Amino acid sequence: MAPMRAHRPDEPVLDTSPSPGDAVKTTTCYMCACRCGIKVWLRDGSIRYIQGNPAHPVNQGVICAKGAAGIMQHHSPARLTKPLLRVGERGSGEFREIEWDEAMEIATSWLAPVRERNPDEFAFFTGRDQSQALTGWWAQQFGTVNYAAHGGFCSVNMAAGGLYTLGGSFWEFGEPDWEHTRYLMLWGVAEDHDSNPIKLGLGRLKARGAKIVAVNPVRTGYGAIADEWIGIRPGTDGLFAFALIHELLRSDRIDLDYLVRYADAHWLVVRDPGGAEDGLFARDAEGRPQCWVDGRPHPADAPGIAPAVVGEYTLPDGRHAVPAFHLVAERYLDPEFAPDAVAGRCGIPADTIRRIARELAEAAFDSNLRLPIAWTDAWGREHAEMVGRPVSLHAMRGISAHSNGFHTCRALHLLQLLLGAVDAPGSFRYQPPYPKPIPPPNRPGRARREDGTLDAGPLGFVHGPEDLLVDAEGRPRRIDHAYSWAYPLSAHGMMHTLLRNAHAGDPYRIDTLMMFMANMAWNSAMNTRETIAWLTDREEDGGYRIPRIIYADAYASEMVAYADLVLPDTTYLERFDAISLLDRPISDADGAADAIRQPLFDPTTQPDRDGRPRDVRGFQSVLLELGARLGLPGMVHADGSPKYRDYADYIVRHERMPGVGLLAGWRGEDGSRSGKGAPNPEQLQRYIDNGGFWREEVPESARWFKMANRAYLDWAHGLGFIGSAAPITLHLYAEPLQKFRLAAQGHGAHQPPEEHRERVATYFDPLPIWYAPFEQAQVDGEAFPLHAITQRPMFMYHAWGSQNAWLRQIAARNWLYMHPDTGARFGVADEGWVVVASHLGEITVQAKFAANVQPDTLWTWNAIGKRRGAWRLDPDAPEGRQGFLLNHLISDITPRGDYANADPVTGQAAWFDLRVGLRPAATGAGAEKGAAGADGPAAQPQFEPLDLGSAPAGPLRYGARR
Repeated sequence: MAPMRAHRPDEPVLDTSPSPGDAVKTTTCYMCACRCGIKVWLRDGSIRYIQGNPAHPVNQGVICAKGAAGIMQHHSPARLTKPLLRVGERGSGEFREIEWDEAMEIATSWLAPVRERNPDEFAFFTGRDQSQALTGWWAQQFGTVNYAAHGGFCSVNMAAGGLYTLGGSFWEFGEPDWEHTRYLMLWGVAEDHDSNPIKLGLGRLKARGAKIVAVNPVRTGYGAIADEWIGIRPGTDGLFAFALIHELLRSDRIDLDYLVRYADAHWLVVRDPGGAEDGLFARDAEGRPQCWVDGRPHPADAPGIAPAVVGEYTLPDGRHAVPAFHLVAERYLDPEFAPDAVAGRCGIPADTIRRIARELAEAAFDSNLRLPIAWTDAWGREHAEMVGRPVSLHAMRGISAHSNGFHTCRALHLLQLLLGAVDAPGSFRYQPPYPKPIPPPNRPGRARREDGTLDAGPLGFVHGPEDLLVDAEGRPRRIDHAYSWAYPLSAHGMMHTLLRNAHAGDPYRIDTLMMFMANMAWNSAMNTRETIAWLTDREEDGGYRIPRIIYADAYASEMVAYADLVLPDTTYLERFDAISLLDRPISDADGAADAIRQPLFDPTTQPDRDGRPRDVRGFQSVLLELGARLGLPGMVHADGSPKYRDYADYIVRHERMPGVGLLAGWRGEDGSRSGKGAPNPEQLQRYIDNGGFWREEVPESARWFKMANRAYLDWAHGLGFIGSAAPITLHLYAEPLQKFRLAAQGHGAHQPPEEHRERVATYFDPLPIWYAPFEQAQVDGEAFPLHAITQRPMFMYHAWGSQNAWLRQIAARNWLYMHPDTGARFGVADEGWVVVASHLGEITVQAKFAANVQPDTLWTWNAIGKRRGAWRLDPDAPEGRQGFLLNHLISDITPRGDYANADPVTGQAAWFDLRVGLRPAATGAGAEKGAAGADGPAAQPQFEPLDLGSAPAGPLRYGARR
């Protein structure tokens, strides 16, 4: 050990490890959907420093730029300060500040007659709020079917594709086996979600020498450190997956034992063309699926059988049937899916496709990964070890946000299943409370009880046509048309169709729209200009076509200007929140976990920069008070008094069913129970004492094969995650989709209207299919030869990150990136101004060359571009002058105008289907006067600046004293 150097008398004494403050508290970050644990340092009651919490299971102490910049999110000049009542035109920014009592009285006076008259005239849509366990329940108690959340924009193809196939999904319901995988494929993965766990995991893979392959039209972030980048054409991921499947089947490199043991590969599918049960599973008199064993049908779930997986068989009633795997082999061995047949459309050489297929098979089957962990399966068979398949797939919005995204997600899951790479060591792993039964048992609420509440939550999973929310003529019952014949499996709702339909009164007029943190007037709008018009359009009598809009947000976003009543939310450091297992869990594959946020400050002690006090309240508490004022069931006592003091009280005392509440930790009167137990009045304090989270380890013998692992199923059932401990069969073949196809063919009591029959019959294939995205198929390919997509950077998240004083120093404007060859092809100069045109309109923006993009694709960072005047940024801020959105080019409907620009199965918004043309801007274009008379280039279109107040002049300095 080297000796310590003596301190010289003339040197100053330096504290090399100063304390960031005089107090530290733990909570959960809100700067993205990762939900990392953080330690917030305070000095004299003011925030001084945010660091990662080393004890937290999500990030293990890691913190990113967004998380550290939470200081400036808390101090943002864009924070709202008081409730606002509109006094001018919508969009004018003319409001009158009011007190909370008046705001609540107004909201109650608007909503009370609606609930009495027809609760469906109230639409409640929330953005990235992470509290759907409350908001969905609140909508159910109000009695409206018109509730939805952010997922219809973002991830429902991913969620539905997985939950109808595996009982879990990529993204937030599962993760790669970071410890054991030897081959990881990232499909359409950007850096804005779950970033810290992914970074930790990728570091472990790189250290072990595992191969990482990134499939994405753009190479950024994770793709930049991948061993191989596959620059695929947008919307063709499903074709690539089918070519890999073709090669695995052709070379007989599949895990048939796994498919029979854990999936429906051997289940018999009826082949009776024209019959009412054609394409359904053959079942016995008790409803059990059948397989073929020793010349006769046999229950498919019986252990110890050797069933047929190919061949056609005659059932006792004379009908024919084939195993589901037979249908898989029949379809994907077709030459149309051979590498040479798909290479040109995907932009991937056929030899590369064949090599990737070989590498997947080698990693899965030749690795001989075995964990010496004894376990017992759901049928009582004991196993001395766990046999691994160290191939992991992880996917995100890049494959999901297409009009063929549902089937693409299913295609990736089929690829995993053929490799035996679902919850085997080294593969994709479920995170508790997943897997769930397939499909999950909760169906969307359809009827109102005598007390006016819905019979179930407004969102859920459709099992067949009988679960749709349509009237007797088959017309939509929801304002967004979710769960209709046009978009049957829309499990997250369809926020992107809301405003067009509300404006048109399709299928009826709504009275009041309430939204929380959903910036529908700007970056969450497809067809931005027309969306703004719908918000401001009037009837002949002068009233707005959307009569009343209540909006809650913490910041002066673009949407605030179009509200009639604004309810100012707190920042995430000023309130309690529950990151609940009933909502979007923070579990990992080895443990169930949930967490809280706790208020570190009283908002009234956190004035604006100009010293004005802030009178703001957490929206969840406001929602509960509003429910009590309305007398909603479950929110008031028998005497009409409020049942819950605030959201913190609700978190502790509310029970979704006996013993099950928002938080799973420290339940029971003495706090000794996990998962299920009576409310514990000290529960929140127990979370605070434990660093803001609860986690319970999955028993070691239960950590893999969760769908059929007796120890896991019993453990999960005991914690209330699943309704029974029965094994969960994985599905190559999605029978619920075939039920819709049969309805379209004229069978059953519930059939689609004539105008939807062909659509349903085409897209509700029980095996994954590929078709060209709708926009690509419906526009002139010569006029619009290029794809255009957005990604979110690792350092920002949605719109609220790009108003953050620290994050803006990383990037305060965006560029339209293109390959240099693309620039040369279209006569565009590096940093030159270009016109980008879609079938909807044009934008003029500045281009920048980058070789990290597929040459037929243009791309940019999303949500950096702002409307001038919003977020209280300087009028000349680059976000408003040079920043831009592709949203101006993205239509909310297809080019034909017949359906929403969305997936026909789930209704997910097809953001990434955009097709564009490109040309250099004319001389002088893009160099008009910018905002507030500023010289210099300005992106087009420019809208009239919003008047949402201004921030004090001068920089926002961290820690500056007034």
